[in-house]
Amino acid sequence: MKNIECTSIKGGKISIPREKLIFRPSVYGIVIHDGKILMLRNKSNGKLFFPGGGVNIGERMTDALHRELEEETGIEIEIGDFLHFQEIFFYWDPGNEAYHMFTFFYRCEPKTFILKKDELINDEESEKPRWIDLTELKNMPDKIEVVQEILDLLDFKTN
Repeated sequence: MKNIECTSIKGGKISIPREKLIFRPSVYGIVIHDGKILMLRNKSNGKLFFPGGGVNIGERMTDALHRELEEETGIEIEIGDFLHFQEIFFYWDPGNEAYHMFTFFYRCEPKTFILKKDELINDEESEKPRWIDLTELKNMPDKIEVVQEILDLLDFKTN
C-alpha cells in the first residue's frame, strides 16, 4: 500500500493511501472585465480562488464550467482560450476526502455581470463572489498559489 502526499486545503501536507484518492477532473474560469477579475473565497481557508469546480461523469468540461459559474457567481460566460493545466493531489479537510485532480483553466468573457447575493450561493466550499481589481489582486497575500501562476501567465499573454 503506497501513500501519496496531498496538499491540505488548510495549507499543510498529509499522507493518504493511494486507494483513498478520488479522481476528479475540474475546470475553472478566469473571468476578466474592465481591469477586474472574478474571484471567490474558500470557506475552509478564507483564500481567494477562481470560480469553477468538478466535472461530473458524462458532462462536458464546457458544460461544467457554465454550470459552476452560474452556481457560484450567477453570471453567464463565453468560454475562450485554454490557459493552464495543473495536476494536484489535494486533501479536503472538511469532508476528509482526498483527490487526484486534473485542473483546467480557461479565459472567459462575461455575458452578464451582476453577481449573486452572498446568501443565495449554496456551495460546499465557495462563497462571496467579487470583482477584484487585477493590480490589487497581484499584491494580495490571501490567494491560493495557482492564482499567482495564472496572473503571471496573463501578464505574459498581454505583453
